[in-house]
Amino acid sequence: MNKKILVAIDGSVYSLNSLDYLIRLFRDDTTLSLHLLAVVSESGSGQNWMYEVDPLRTHTPVTERRRITAEKFLRDAQARLVRNGFSEENVTFSAVVTSSQSSTAIHHEANKGIYDALVLGRRGMGKVGELFFGSVSAFLVEKCHEVPIWIIDGEITSDRFLLAVHCKPQSLLAADHLAFISKSIPESKIFLYHSHVLFGSDQKAMPEEFHPIWGKEWCDEYLDPDNYLFYAHAQVLKDNGVDAKRITQLPMERKLDVSRNLIKQAKKHKCGTIIIGRRPRGSEKGILGGVSDRTLGQAQNLALWLVG
Repeated sequence: MNKKILVAIDGSVYSLNSLDYLIRLFRDDTTLSLHLLAVVSESGSGQNWMYEVDPLRTHTPVTERRRITAEKFLRDAQARLVRNGFSEENVTFSAVVTSSQSSTAIHHEANKGIYDALVLGRRGMGKVGELFFGSVSAFLVEKCHEVPIWIIDGEITSDRFLLAVHCKPQSLLAADHLAFISKSIPESKIFLYHSHVLFGSDQKAMPEEFHPIWGKEWCDEYLDPDNYLFYAHAQVLKDNGVDAKRITQLPMERKLDVSRNLIKQAKKHKCGTIIIGRRPRGSEKGILGGVSDRTLGQAQNLALWLVG
């Protein structure tokens, strides 16, 4: 089955980091296509009066210059991908002019339902970055639950994956997404890891919550809640064609900060990507936010895939 990924482009070094990440993972994957999207804002140009003077005018001169610049960024990005192994027919692009916020326009495009993932480059983290990681990324992480979001932070040189395992259907969906995407990277390693908060209870989903997606028969055979669903996650990967030799189960640990521990484990095992099945839209979060939010706020030189 072919895969299609939406990539937000703004001409910055952060966009280049996203492109280089995709090149490292998918340069040999002929079943994957990319659509590069640049958003051009026409708000604040101060020349909307020109629409009344010349009703045939499409955009103001300022907006048109922005659009031309955006298309240059897109062509440069396409050329970078093609030089590094992607076929030109598998890389399309478009510049969208909008009066709304860039994040809203990206969300609208992603929400069309034709993409398997949305890729965003992110600026590096400073001290304040542990809490705030950019308005566009923050908006999309909060609002966009229609497709998995990949946040790319910094330069990533590893094709290894750390899958955060927990006892919820969203976690198995994350495993399913990883299996679907990583079929074309047969040499990559996948590490399954469960980190449990030191002081707290692990609220496991009931088996019936998994039935609508995987069915009762599969769940009766493979769900292992007493083992934090390690076996079930591995089975989802194998059911989707991942060789068992690629999968490693790491020992479960209890830590004060699950998010920091996920990052620590990723670094320890030389993983470039962390995959997290996140809470459904509108779910209640703790006072410090969800694990995915805190991991995003702390990650450096890592990619995070948020599924659900």
